[in-house]
Amino acid sequence: QVQLVESGGGSVQAGGSLRLSCVVSGIKYSGNYCMGWFRQAPEQERKGVARIRTGAGTAIYADSVQGRFTVSQDNAKKTVYLQMNGLKPEDTAMYYCAASQRPQCFALALDKGQYNYWGQGTQVTVSS
Repeated sequence: QVQLVESGGGSVQAGGSLRLSCVVSGIKYSGNYCMGWFRQAPEQERKGVARIRTGAGTAIYADSVQGRFTVSQDNAKKTVYLQMNGLKPEDTAMYYCAASQRPQCFALALDKGQYNYWGQGTQVTVSS
């Protein structure tokens, strides 16, 4: 059974930083998976933020977070991280970790429809 458990959310002031973690179980992490971070603000659709490939370690970012957020992984701990710096009020959302082994996730990295495993989310709130 695949499980993704996020942690690290919280409340910060604008300009602050947070690091989210996603612990993965139930998949062969050494395989070629897409691990994505998504976020969903109230009354908005869920949008892709960043993705890393477990094998190659290559990362892709949404334009809105490029240069501020960094996605990384610790293969030994089967954990994916999202380091968020320079946070803005518009970054406020529930953040979700997701996993996929579908080939389309390599090209459609930030398309939520390509991911079939999801965590329960962790809330990030940024005040001005």
